[in-house]
Amino acid sequence: MSSPKVRFLRGKIKDLSSLPSTNLRRSSWRIAKDLPTSFSYALKGIGYALKSQRNFRIQIILGVLTYIVGIFLEINATNLSIITCMVALVLILELINTAIEATVDLAIGRKFHPLARIAKDCAAAAVLIASFGAVLVAFIILLQPLRIRLGL
Repeated sequence: MSSPKVRFLRGKIKDLSSLPSTNLRRSSWRIAKDLPTSFSYALKGIGYALKSQRNFRIQIILGVLTYIVGIFLEINATNLSIITCMVALVLILELINTAIEATVDLAIGRKFHPLARIAKDCAAAAVLIASFGAVLVAFIILLQPLRIRLGL
């Protein structure tokens, strides 16, 4: 004996299975069949973040500036690699944050739900913590060479 909810869901599944598969899948939902298509999807994600996420643009600018300062101060390759990894970590987390926000918005629409707020806040907090860590790492790596360059 099944509940009315289960019967309702089974009916919906049967309705969906009778639809042609082309209606169920749009190009954005398809799995990439080759590497160039995978890169194309990834570049679309980066493009979306560049267009719509102010923080992503700020983080890219600050990352590039930090990298330029590191090259100017002639820091070693290991430290430059650490800075690169920290910048990449912040950008990756910002993209994940953007994806989580879009998914939550898709799932709940314009309604408020406390769990949606928690998901969005925690994703944003991950970016914030990584950003603080990246600034601290850059400060530790760049401070001494900067003091030497300035004669302090």
